[in-house]
Amino acid sequence: MMVVRARWALVLSVTVLTGTTTLGAPTASALTQHERVVTHLKARAASARLPRTTCQVFPSDNVWNTPITSLPVDAHSATWLSSMNASSTLLHPDYGPSSNSRKPYGVPWNVVPAHTTFTRIKFLYASESYRGPYPLTSSTPVEGGSDRHALMVDPTKSASSSACTLFETYDTNYRANGRSTAGSGAIWNLNSNALRPAGFTSADAAGLPILPGLVNYDEVASGSMNHALRFTVQCTQQSYLWPARHEAGQANANCPPMGARFRLNASFMLPTSTCSSFCQTVLNTMKTYGLIVADNGSNWYFQGTADTRWMANEVDQLKQIPANQFVAVDESCLMVSPNSGLALQPGTPSFVQRCTTTKANNL
Repeated sequence: MMVVRARWALVLSVTVLTGTTTLGAPTASALTQHERVVTHLKARAASARLPRTTCQVFPSDNVWNTPITSLPVDAHSATWLSSMNASSTLLHPDYGPSSNSRKPYGVPWNVVPAHTTFTRIKFLYASESYRGPYPLTSSTPVEGGSDRHALMVDPTKSASSSACTLFETYDTNYRANGRSTAGSGAIWNLNSNALRPAGFTSADAAGLPILPGLVNYDEVASGSMNHALRFTVQCTQQSYLWPARHEAGQANANCPPMGARFRLNASFMLPTSTCSSFCQTVLNTMKTYGLIVADNGSNWYFQGTADTRWMANEVDQLKQIPANQFVAVDESCLMVSPNSGLALQPGTPSFVQRCTTTKANNL
């Protein structure tokens, strides 16, 4: 069942949290560990393409697509997990079949057909929204419930945007003759690592894109889903962590900030008798790429695409994952620039120098 998520308020003043890294010489054991990760990186050298397009979902060195298996545990991990009721909560896949086989749960997205007429949208949060125009039409699928997200990927170059542009809107209401409205809207060039301006929201409370963080049926079916997943928590603090760009929190420092990243323990296992290949693929993604706090909502709900091919038993198997098997990681050492999603890659000299030394200093 879909949940109604608490919506954020526009905030003019935000706090950006950044970590501190210490440079130093890598150890031989660290080099060996990262050499193993290099093998994985080479295997995913070409970023996955979105179905029915030739578009990648950001470059392979984007933070969404970067493994976090060797990153240090964040010093605030235990405090954040406590605020998220991790000790008594199982993860919940917020997608799958519904009572209407033609309208599955999840977040729909569409590939913009050629020659689509773009339209202007009037935004509630206009000062933080991309003015447009947008490829929104009467046939664009819109998420059910209160959030009413619309995710549109245009694989071809238009008069106002480059090829492989992702358009996302929140509280979307299409009306003919240029009278459409939405709460907010943002675009991303999927061939670029550029982030939203600091302090800007998007169609999501964290100022992040939605589509790159969804559990995608085609990826799961292929046995490889090489990116982080988005999820919600009830309480976030009044700050955000790179690569997030916006906060929507409470005056409670015990809660995680927007953008906080969590990793499933490598030792956690589910037997194949209760966790099929689909389930195992998602587990491996959570261990390798983790979860990113992207919005306020029910604790430990992670989102996926609305797809009629999801099977109830395959989705339900993911409800066995205990939240207490996660830790928050400190990914600040991956950041090359605060205004870019470009991330240092495991196995490279820069990563070994910055991230393995940070881990050693946190032990």
